[in-house]
Amino acid sequence: MLRLLSIELHKLKYNKSAKVISIVYFILITFIALIASVEFKFGDFNFRIADQGIFNFPFIWHFNTWIAGILKLFLAIVIVSMMANEYSNRTLKQNLIDGLSKKEFVISKFLTVVLFSFVSTLFVFIVSLILGLIFSDYNEIGIIFSDTEYLLAYFINLVAFFSFCLFIGILVKKSAFALGFLLIWSIIEGIIYGFLKWEMFKNTNLADNIMQLFPLASMSNLIKEPFSRLGAVQSAASQLGEALDKDYSVQFITVLIVLIWTCLFVYGSFAILKKRDL
Repeated sequence: MLRLLSIELHKLKYNKSAKVISIVYFILITFIALIASVEFKFGDFNFRIADQGIFNFPFIWHFNTWIAGILKLFLAIVIVSMMANEYSNRTLKQNLIDGLSKKEFVISKFLTVVLFSFVSTLFVFIVSLILGLIFSDYNEIGIIFSDTEYLLAYFINLVAFFSFCLFIGILVKKSAFALGFLLIWSIIEGIIYGFLKWEMFKNTNLADNIMQLFPLASMSNLIKEPFSRLGAVQSAASQLGEALDKDYSVQFITVLIVLIWTCLFVYGSFAILKKRDL
């Protein structure tokens, strides 16, 4: 496995665009954290996002993994372009001539996906821990490391999403078309959800239950939006007579669905490559 991973890392070493996009991704995560900690002044009114409790343990694990999950598209570009370059530079064909099997090729790509996901998760963990130690009102060890399952959910989310990108990259070959396919698929899922929610199953949760079986929707459900957990939002909703009793925990069934999709994407990548004449 280390041999296969080293082959991919050697290719990425000379891929300038992949380096730039990856650096931008990590800078954006850090930049968002810094913006949240800056104090804004509007006349006599001072406002700092960090004072709203978003960096309190354990809420910070939920908030930062959700925000970082939005930015995963940057690394998706790297995964898609990595696969597209295999076709355009004919390195895939050369690897096969040199003795690498198609199965080993797909495994090497998946290992790269896992590595990218792990590094990103580790980075979010470090940034969140530092911000929490600086701004959190709660610094007990038991509180600090509670709700860290969001980090695992974030890791699984990335592995699944990047596996989907790998599958699309192998299927479509061209990075621009692959990213376009990804966008179209997300729109299709949105249209299906709208149709189910507002036409077929009005005033029920059946549409949500069906949509959690779809790939992008299931990945999105791993980490639900965190803002309605904030005390200020809960208080405002209470004053308006609204009860926010949403379950924000990471659900085992959702994790299972996403892992199944991940296996299907990896197997599908191999199946396409196996049948394709290179």
